[in-house]
Order: sequence, then structure tokens, then C-alpha cells
Amino acid sequence: MRISHQDQLQLDATPIAQITLDIECRDPMIPILRGLQHLYSRPQIRDQALQLVADDVLQDVDPDQGREGLTLWQVFVLAAVRLGANLTYDHLHYLAGNDGNLRAMMQVGHWSKESFTWHRIRDNVCLVRAETIENINHLVVREGHRLHPEAAEYVRGDTFVAQTNIHYPTESGLIFDGLAKICGMAPQLADLIGTTGWRQSKSLLKKAKQAARAIGRVRKGRNYQPRLQAAYEGLFHYVDLLLPRLETLLEAALGNLPYDDDGLLPDNGVSDLYQQLIYWHSVTEHVRGTAYRRVVLGEKVPNVDKLFSLFEPDTELIKRGKAGSPIEFGHKVMVIEDAVGFICHWKVLPIGVDEREVLIPEMRALQQRLKNRIRRASFDRGFHSPENQRELAKIVSHPCLPKPGVCQAAEQVASATAEFHQSRRQHSGIESAIGALQSGNGLRRCRDHTQAGYARYIGLGVLGRNILLLGKLLIAAEEPTCAAATSLRGRTAA
Repeated sequence: MRISHQDQLQLDATPIAQITLDIECRDPMIPILRGLQHLYSRPQIRDQALQLVADDVLQDVDPDQGREGLTLWQVFVLAAVRLGANLTYDHLHYLAGNDGNLRAMMQVGHWSKESFTWHRIRDNVCLVRAETIENINHLVVREGHRLHPEAAEYVRGDTFVAQTNIHYPTESGLIFDGLAKICGMAPQLADLIGTTGWRQSKSLLKKAKQAARAIGRVRKGRNYQPRLQAAYEGLFHYVDLLLPRLETLLEAALGNLPYDDDGLLPDNGVSDLYQQLIYWHSVTEHVRGTAYRRVVLGEKVPNVDKLFSLFEPDTELIKRGKAGSPIEFGHKVMVIEDAVGFICHWKVLPIGVDEREVLIPEMRALQQRLKNRIRRASFDRGFHSPENQRELAKIVSHPCLPKPGVCQAAEQVASATAEFHQSRRQHSGIESAIGALQSGNGLRRCRDHTQAGYARYIGLGVLGRNILLLGKLLIAAEEPTCAAATSLRGRTAA
């Protein structure tokens, strides 16, 4: 059973509007809770946001049936707080059980013994899709622009890399990852269908691990390539031993798979293991093939042919050329910030897509959503192309898109307008916003898994950042000199 929020509070519950926050505390929880308090006080925004959450959490389930679950408002609060304050699920578990203000924001009374365990929080928050989070973020930004109408007149954008949650990829490590999953699941499938041949799986996996470690101990020097090739031959031996054995098992399992009336595999233990093992067979064989091409045949394997993680196969290798992190493993994320600091637009770039390709479509969508209020927009030279220069000028009155090259840039600056120079001076502020997202909202490295989980994680970070900023602006309007209205560097919000 699910309800939207508690219309009639218990005797021991504090009304959300009456929650008292310590505005002399600089912890990010204070402005986040103030932002949530404001959103709850705006019934139109609150009801729209909770309806979006309900569409994902309830789906086709009758909300009046079953045992009582988290309210939709509690799911929204926990989702906002998770990355707004950059919390792990364990830390959020502790706060949801012991922090009085957070429990009051979730409409939980002082006498209540209701428990919010980390897996209960995770299971509910993960029901909310990235598209839903983006739509809720639009509501928050719209409210911020209602309070500060001038914020929408200027936007600035850039991209950064949010890393996926993987270990540093080496072909030997990836091959061992695949063999470890195969040796863990194949004996289970063999037991279910009554076949043999996997009694030595643990022993073979142990030997494969020793072979993978031997590859890591090979150091460059005299006869490096022959020594590396010999080490890889030891690992290839176990791959060539286990993959054919797995193929035999899958062929045997194929005859034992039950099908429903529509010819589809039902969800049971045999079919689930069968489908998973097909995946692990294919990716292990793929990595074995690229390793053989590189080490034995001496080919230079292009990055598009490589896998950088078997658990996150969509991970990209991105060469940014920046000091300290010349290459990163993850995805590019485009963010656009308004004049006050709200992240009014974000997008995870598809694999292989460049910034130049998404600038114009995303700016058109943003200008339309903000009802053509954007006058100035600035981006760095990585977004430049002759076509983008022309099209961006059609979208905003004063575009700032620097050209690459010394001569072109000098000509552009010499003939530029005052608005161009102003936008160029202000553009570096987007780097501060990206730094805040990475360090304060957990977007340096995604802690969730799967492609859908990655997009949801980025959305939660942006949503948490915007609610935090909304709270800071509200606190600053009420008490400009208090600690909660300033950043850690002492500057007043807005």
C-alpha cells in the first residue's frame, strides 16, 4: 500500500513547515532540507513531483493493496538527500533512523520505531527512472527561476567525465573476471540439469588466477614481448579449456529449457543461469580474442574493438589529456548552468558522440523549455564548428563560442561585442559548478551499476545540487549573514 504523503499527521509528528533548522551550521543537509521544505509548501510542485514518482514506483500496482510501504514523499526526500549530501546508502540508513530533522521531513513521528534500512532505501530509490528525475529537476529549476527571473537570461555549458565503477582494465584481469563468473555459475547449472564435468572448476579457477598474476609480474626489458606472450599463453590455456566445456554445458541445457505457450523462456533458475552464461561466454571470448590479436599477432587493436569492463560493458575510454588523468573510463556528461547556479540541463552523451553533435539540439530544447528567455550562452572551443556558430546565433541573441587557433581566435575577439567579452569572462564559473558536482554530489565516479543506473545516478546528483542551491538562496534571502547561506569559502549564495 502506498500513499502520496501524510495529510493528517500523528500527534508526535512535527509539521514540515514548522521544522527548525540550524542555519549557523554549514553542513549541506541544512540547505537541502530547507529546499525540500519549500517544495513541500508549494502544493502544485509537490503534487506534480510525487505524481512523477508514483508513475515509476507504482507502475500498474494498485496503491490500496498490499502491506504499507514508503510514502512517495519519503522516496522523493531520500532520493534528493542521497547525492545532495553525497551519502552512501549506509550513511543515509543511519541518518534516516537517527536524524530528527530528516525524520521530521519524512513525516515520521518522534515515537515512531519505523526503520529505514539501506536496502529498503536503495530498493525504493532505484525504482525512479532517470527520465523522471530529469522532469522533477525541471520543476525545481522552474521554481528557482520564479524566485530569480533573471537567472534564465545567461547560461554556460561544458562537459566532464563521470567515471563508471570499474577497476583499472587489463586484458588479463578481464579474462579472469569472465572465468570467475563462469566457474561460479556453470556448476550450478550443471547440478540443475543433472550433468557433470565441473567438479574441478575451483581448482581450474585458482590456476587461472595464478596465470593472470604471472602476467602482471612481467616487466619491460630484454625479451619483453616473448616473455609477455609466454605468460599469456598460460592464461589462454585455461580459457581454451573452460569455454568449450561451457559450450557443451549450454548445448545440454538447451534441451532442458522450459518454454511457455508463446515460445518464450519463463523466469526460473535454469533459464536465468543459461542466459547469464551465454553473456559471460561471449564477453570472455571477445576479450580473449583482442588479447590474442595484440600480444600474439602484434596488432594494434582499436579502442572501439575493446571491452573495458565485463560488468559495465558500455564503458568508454576517454582521452581528455588533462594533467593527472590523461585517460578516464566512463562517459561524457554535458551540463548547462544558469546565471544563479542551477543546473538547468544535463545529458549523458551516447557512446562515440562528440560535444559538437549535441550542442544545437540540446540548446534548442533548453531554449524552448525556458520559453525563449535565454539571451546569452557561452561554451568553450570544444563545441565549435562553423555550423554550430551559425545555428547557435539563431537560438540566442548573444552566443559565445570561441574559435580554435590563434589567428581565428584573434579575429573573433577583435570584432566581438561587449556581450561576447562578458560571457567569456563569466564562462569559467562552469568549472566551479562541475567541481561542486564531482566533489559535493558524488559525480566524480558513479557508484551505481548498469547503464540505466548510471543515468539515474547522474540525475540524482544534479537534482540534489539544485535542491541544495534552492535552499541556500532561500536561507540567504531570510538571513544573508548566516553560515548556511554561504559556501565553505565564505561567499554568500547567489
